[in-house]
Amino acid sequence: MTTHAPAAPDTAPAAPARPRALALAVLCASMLMIVLDGSIVTVALPAIQDDLHFSPADLTWTVNAYLIAFGGLLLLAGRLGDLIGRKRVFVAGLALFTAASLLCAVATGQGMLIAARFLQGVGGAMASSVSLGMVVTLFPEPGERGRAIGAFSFVGAAGASIGQVLGGVLTQALSWHWIFLINLPLGLAAVLLAVRVLAADHGPGLRAGADALGAALITAALMLGIYTIVGTGAHGWTSARTLGLGALSLALLAAFLLRQARAAHPLLPLRMFRSRNVSGANAVQLLTISGMFAFQILVALYLQQVLGYGAAATGLAMLPAAVAIGAVSLLLSARLGARYGERAVLLVGLAMLVVALGLLARLPVDADYPVHLLPTMLLIGGGGLVLSALAVLGMSGAGPQDAGTASGLFNTTQQVGGALGVAVLTTLADGRAGALAAAGHPAAEALTGGFRLAFTVAAGLLSVALVLAAAVLRPDVNSMEQPGN
Repeated sequence: MTTHAPAAPDTAPAAPARPRALALAVLCASMLMIVLDGSIVTVALPAIQDDLHFSPADLTWTVNAYLIAFGGLLLLAGRLGDLIGRKRVFVAGLALFTAASLLCAVATGQGMLIAARFLQGVGGAMASSVSLGMVVTLFPEPGERGRAIGAFSFVGAAGASIGQVLGGVLTQALSWHWIFLINLPLGLAAVLLAVRVLAADHGPGLRAGADALGAALITAALMLGIYTIVGTGAHGWTSARTLGLGALSLALLAAFLLRQARAAHPLLPLRMFRSRNVSGANAVQLLTISGMFAFQILVALYLQQVLGYGAAATGLAMLPAAVAIGAVSLLLSARLGARYGERAVLLVGLAMLVVALGLLARLPVDADYPVHLLPTMLLIGGGGLVLSALAVLGMSGAGPQDAGTASGLFNTTQQVGGALGVAVLTTLADGRAGALAAAGHPAAEALTGGFRLAFTVAAGLLSVALVLAAAVLRPDVNSMEQPGN
């Protein structure tokens, strides 16, 4: 069955092709820099740990501080884009991200690095929250929009793997500081180009309400939730501390939802969830990204800690995944979506990811790369199908007044999924490895046992995502109901 992407939120005439292409290039390049930074750190973690004397538990906060700020503020930033203009929010976010990158590069202690990473997350949230809405607005024609979203999805899907390659090369050839320094010329160039190329837009202004209280509640809920999960490695899942903090996090989340139901100008209008595709796409993405972080982070750690790869070799070992994702995103996703529908494309991509993580769950201690890892790297190309289809489905019910909010919501579930995946899967891997080591198993065997457990859980999350997508999502996004209906 042939389906098309939903109608564009804005009904203004399309801009000339060349300026739109330049604007898309600026948006994709800027988002690539931000996505890269979310993963470029992972390969450099051992070097950062040695240099700044992080404990294993505290080291995860160099990733989580970024993800928490990113995920916690995306909704507020998306709403601000609807109110004061998406271009203004995008440019301000890029500038803050670039400045925070400099702080990360010159960090001399743990606290300074974690704080700078948090600021990077704030800037990244501002830029990322409105970007997908800007892409959808730029390309109102379904075929063009499918190709544009395919290119944009390549940034999100392949950017993480490219970041690991680049991070490994920079860390080994220079130092971990350069994974942040590289953002300075890129960020400055992106800001200048965005000011010149992106069309100005205007919203109703801040008087329409940005719901700062709602933003405070959801950010606090996310921070506390991730902190609780990370702490289970030391305190256990059933300890009074874990249960108490977890309950408080859920209470904050409930308060946020109650606030959204009653606020005159909610940060996240609950009417958006009346669309099955919007609700389903965001739920599927949450599960998918949570599971995929097992690949992005734990495979890099397995290569270094178990197989003894250096940082550069680890990055190069991840390169086939980036190539596969890029080829699928740019060459196949839009064509397959137009011919078979986004739901069918999504199901095929999820099935590929389930198989890939299932193979990782059986990794031996002395894995041979061509036999045990290369097939997984190629199957990860299914991520290019998944994120492209989810992007179309996640924006399918957004009206003109909610484009920034829908973009912020879609990016929020992506970042929250990443934060939860890091916290849960690394905690499970560390706990299992510790138990095996305590039982007398050799270090490499204990570490591999921990990674296997994490990969098994990740495969389970992706399997649930596959079932949910098949059961909830509608096959024809062109006939999608609007959220307010």
